[in-house]
Amino acid sequence: MPRVPLSWLGEHVELPVGLTAEQLAVDLVRVGLEEEAVHAAAVTGPLVVGRVVERTPEPQKNGKTINWCRVDVGPEHNEPGGTPRGIVCGAHNFDVGDHVVVALPGAVLPGPFAIASRKTYGHVSDGMICSARELGLGEDHAGIIVLSEIGVDAPVGTDARELLGLGEEVLEINVTPDRGYCFSMRGVAREYAHSTGAVFTDPALPEPTDERPAGFEVEIDDDSPIHGVPGADRFVAQVVRGVRANDPSPAWMQRRLQQAGMRPISLAVDVTNYVMLDLGQPLHAYDLATLHAPIVVRRARAGEKLRTLDDQVRALDPQDLLITDSPEGRGSRPIGLAAVMGGGDTEVSDATTDLLIEAAHFDPVTVARSARRHKLPSEASKRFERGVDPRLPRVAVARVAELLVEHGGGTVDAELTDVDRTTPPAAVELDLDHPARLVGVPYTHDEVRGVLTEIGASVQDVRPGVVAVTPPTWRPDLTVPVELVEEVARLRGYDAIPSVVPPAPAGLGLTWSQRARRGIADSLAESGLVEVLSYPFVGQEQLDALGLADDDERRRAVRLVNPLSEAQPFMRTNLLVTVLDTARRNVARGSTDVAVYEVGLVTLPRTGSGPAPALPGGVRPSDDELAAIDAAVPAQPRHAAGVLAGRLEPAGVWGPGRRADHTDAIAAVQRAAQVAGVPVRLVADAGRAPWHPGRCARVETVTGVVLGWAGELHPNVVAAHDLPARTAAFEIDLDSLVAAAPTEPLVARPVSTFPVAKEDVALVVPSQVPAADVLAAVRTGAASSPAGDVVEDVRLFDVYEGDQVAPGHRSLAFALRLRAGDRTLTAAETAAVRDAVVAEAAARFGASLRA
Repeated sequence: MPRVPLSWLGEHVELPVGLTAEQLAVDLVRVGLEEEAVHAAAVTGPLVVGRVVERTPEPQKNGKTINWCRVDVGPEHNEPGGTPRGIVCGAHNFDVGDHVVVALPGAVLPGPFAIASRKTYGHVSDGMICSARELGLGEDHAGIIVLSEIGVDAPVGTDARELLGLGEEVLEINVTPDRGYCFSMRGVAREYAHSTGAVFTDPALPEPTDERPAGFEVEIDDDSPIHGVPGADRFVAQVVRGVRANDPSPAWMQRRLQQAGMRPISLAVDVTNYVMLDLGQPLHAYDLATLHAPIVVRRARAGEKLRTLDDQVRALDPQDLLITDSPEGRGSRPIGLAAVMGGGDTEVSDATTDLLIEAAHFDPVTVARSARRHKLPSEASKRFERGVDPRLPRVAVARVAELLVEHGGGTVDAELTDVDRTTPPAAVELDLDHPARLVGVPYTHDEVRGVLTEIGASVQDVRPGVVAVTPPTWRPDLTVPVELVEEVARLRGYDAIPSVVPPAPAGLGLTWSQRARRGIADSLAESGLVEVLSYPFVGQEQLDALGLADDDERRRAVRLVNPLSEAQPFMRTNLLVTVLDTARRNVARGSTDVAVYEVGLVTLPRTGSGPAPALPGGVRPSDDELAAIDAAVPAQPRHAAGVLAGRLEPAGVWGPGRRADHTDAIAAVQRAAQVAGVPVRLVADAGRAPWHPGRCARVETVTGVVLGWAGELHPNVVAAHDLPARTAAFEIDLDSLVAAAPTEPLVARPVSTFPVAKEDVALVVPSQVPAADVLAAVRTGAASSPAGDVVEDVRLFDVYEGDQVAPGHRSLAFALRLRAGDRTLTAAETAAVRDAVVAEAAARFGASLRA
């Protein structure tokens, strides 16, 4: 995020006396630049220039030699009577007569480190002689700051905070992607002028237009443009000779770079960085002695590599735009990744005296892709990918050359290379009534014209009420009318836009499927389960812990190219795998009684779909390309899954409580189906991992659509997850369940006022007959009795296997609740229902009444 020192900003726009960073933030937020942070002054309290008048080395018993100094810090700060202050100092890179920076008692240095008078090494040290590191000015110089060595001349007693820029607040702002010009003092100053009406002086005007002989040869050869736009359309090169390129930059420039969050390096590098921060134009300095004409801007070739300034050798992609020179033929050697990072072969070294300064204009899409492809975000790429003013290169190069000559000596060649293929911004037609219609504020035509002129646009009448707006070159984001409307709303004030709550139209709300999903989730919560949310990423070990067979379809998962963790690179194909992990984590932390559920998406890759095609940016894909992308996207149905472990009902004075078992998992699924209005049947399933082969039910609709499974987990799975014994679980396809729900509205049955009749039926059936099948037969038989459909409820309440039934059989006892809507049922009618139930069960399973 850009950092804005107030003194630097004040060079381009008139600032009121006493302006604080907080007030600046308030002014800028009115035009859409939000405050990110306010960085307080680096040093508070008295920090002054002192002159060393006495330095006495004193060896110590520990082998260290300290200096006992007397330092004149001016009449206001010396000891009473004008005696220079006594200060103990351990550094040795200064001497008598040097002007140094002194922190007096009461000062607070970065850290924070408070300065006070204290006794040390047998003396009372009344302050501290400061190094650059202690003042937060950098790590390059550990010794004492000698002001003459950094080009600073100031009298004794001068406020060093102001001298070194240490007492200034810095505002850090957040810039949206469409406002790339605000990554510069020039851009922020312009926005401050828009907000307050302050006088703004554009440092980029006037742009030099004088004709100069061509200098170092440069060619732009981009035969593979992306989305029809060349990678570069302007390249300016200027030679500056005889420069002390590796001298330190002046102290004021170093301090401004540090305030902006950059580390000073050398004069050549610091000057290019400073001008970039000031104007917004990235620049690069080459060691002229290492270059071979011509410079060619081209796309990378297959197999090419580049050693960048960070000493990394990078394999290049054919879409990368390169700066190359020609030691072995035209454009034969890459010397920089355009707008991202320079190459190591041509960097400025200790021996550099002649420089080639480059300022260019590159395509934002090309730059953004290269920066991301090589994971090389840089200050230059940050600006180019948001759009840089194509009219800046000559201005920036001239400013760099001026600063190099001023602070490093040398001369500027009379020749200048400027390959300019830029085109002026396209005009945008705007209906002057459109801003008022879209924003809801009655902007007049004159207001709209005034705002557009204020941002630097050219406004020409096309026909009555319609104008052609040519955006300024620093605003590449203004390409359609609605973006111009946004500018009007922004500069006329968002606070002027009324807050009108639109009326909610009747008939809208949640869809049936949304209501059903929420109702199912509520039913699970009402059953005592707690909703959880887990990450959808899984690893091979988690799939192994489920006991899945090698050919199980749930092992065929989508693998992420850049996973959060290499241990979990797959998207889950079932929901239970992550819910089990959540249950395991809770049990490991002492919660041995766990009942949790989750509603979430699973990812199911489509057979033969293949990867999605890579498409160029900046253009709308064709219908075939969109279809190919859609075909490559895996299905993502919504599932619901739950785990029940330990006690479902706690022990207490009422009894020992009850452990969760497979029937609780099955009941949760049945209740969810009931909420959705979908009748389901349960089928024993002995081959579905991770469930126990003898205690697992497959849940189906009456038409045979499989919705999921519920039951007790396999003991191996329970052990692999360190869960309590006999843990139960379920997982259902929620989308399929909702799709199976009836589309016609449910009709409520009238409540009968007649009494209920009760019949209990105990049927003896073979042990292998599922109870659910017998229950279905009971319901069918009761409904087909001569009494009519009088069944209100049927429930299995007892299962018996023992001496009172034949070997290989068991007794299933059902409670029938019968009620008619128009009469009281007679004993004969209830007996007829019982007989019909027994007859149906006997016909299906050979059942008989238990004696």
